[in-house]
Amino acid sequence: MTYVEEVMERVKKFNPGEPEFHQAVQEVLDSVAPAVEAHEEEYRKVKLLERLIEPERSISFQVPWVDDNGDVQINRGYRIQFSSALGPYKGGLRFHPTVNRSIMNFLGFEQIFKNALTGQAIGGAKGGSNFDPKGKSEREIIAFCHSFMTELFKYIGPNEDVPAGDIGVGAREIGYLYGQYKRITNQFEGALTGKGLLYGGSLVRKEATGYGLVYITEEMLKAHGKTIEGATVAVSGSGNVATYTVEKAQQMGAKVVTVSDSNGYIYDPDGINLDVVKEIKELRRGRISEYINAVPTAQYVHGKSVWEDVVCDIALPCASQNELKLEYAEGLVERGCYAVCEGANMPTTREATDFLLEKGILFLPGKASNAGGVAVSALEMSQNSMRKRRSFEDVDSELHEIMKDIWEQVRSAAADYGQPCNYVMGANIAGFRKVVKAMREQGWV
Repeated sequence: MTYVEEVMERVKKFNPGEPEFHQAVQEVLDSVAPAVEAHEEEYRKVKLLERLIEPERSISFQVPWVDDNGDVQINRGYRIQFSSALGPYKGGLRFHPTVNRSIMNFLGFEQIFKNALTGQAIGGAKGGSNFDPKGKSEREIIAFCHSFMTELFKYIGPNEDVPAGDIGVGAREIGYLYGQYKRITNQFEGALTGKGLLYGGSLVRKEATGYGLVYITEEMLKAHGKTIEGATVAVSGSGNVATYTVEKAQQMGAKVVTVSDSNGYIYDPDGINLDVVKEIKELRRGRISEYINAVPTAQYVHGKSVWEDVVCDIALPCASQNELKLEYAEGLVERGCYAVCEGANMPTTREATDFLLEKGILFLPGKASNAGGVAVSALEMSQNSMRKRRSFEDVDSELHEIMKDIWEQVRSAAADYGQPCNYVMGANIAGFRKVVKAMREQGWV
């Protein structure tokens, strides 16, 4: 049994019932196996892979809060601090009923390599709760956020761990969390990112993941003699990532024909009207089905995935993990799709990923293609440290350069190992090499 196989067995043994975590680790280990084999004796001796797959600190805690009926509710909170090799822990908080330890471990593990690719001094972490903000009153969300931070504050800080937002945690929730952090610690500091502009937030932060996704997609397309301009693009999701993916793709000349939520999707053959989407999702916090009330020429398809029927040149899954399954990938290829770039974290199943690579589809994994959000979070951290704000144009320009650099790292690493179009391998090896170098130089910690 190889070293990689031994470590994968260890993951399954010590993390039973965690399929998402197993999937994430398996993908990384399979990709980096050639890099590990070249140094296997050294890595075995220092237990390198065992160190990487085991969080440095794993925190689980209860979150009691009182609902509008006066009843006490109990949720579970997490913060998984996976690796501090490159800097303070960094990664989002997710509030969603599906949150469990497997989801947190998978997201935290992915974050190690994603953050490494940004070139910023940030380690990998993730956190959140099985609390669902949907259907909750403003007072209930405040109550939950304050209770959650009352426990979390013990483990975070500007030089220790700097959480951001994720699914279910937008600017509103970050504000409530930050208010409680400041109240408890009596410190006004950069302990969270994604804050409001009035109290230390960065311009471009809400746009960053979506913008960055389109920037790196264009870099990949250009390397293969293509461009996003004039392409038909399908996007899943209608949250922050999807919204600003649509915005930037449209600015760069693409026609985006879909958005979705958990109930179904919108198909607009004339191109998505982003003003309508923003009014529904950002102002009213409604369902995407309401789009057809404003745009009657569009079609709403209930209970189905974007990826089942839509014809597109480029697919940008921006909703959630494992949404793009093998049968959907097969259909996309049959209908002429030639590029898939992940806006969400691991939205493509392993079987679908392997199929797309086998068919020569241009494919970028989320740890490279959606790294724009955490990259700008790191820029927000630096602005907080300097008590200084940068212009939208300045931050956006740096984000664009970071995404270009990530593309070059991914392309170069894939070529180094003889698979010049396997950008899953390229992304994993490029991030892995940076983290390993830092661990070695710090005495394998």
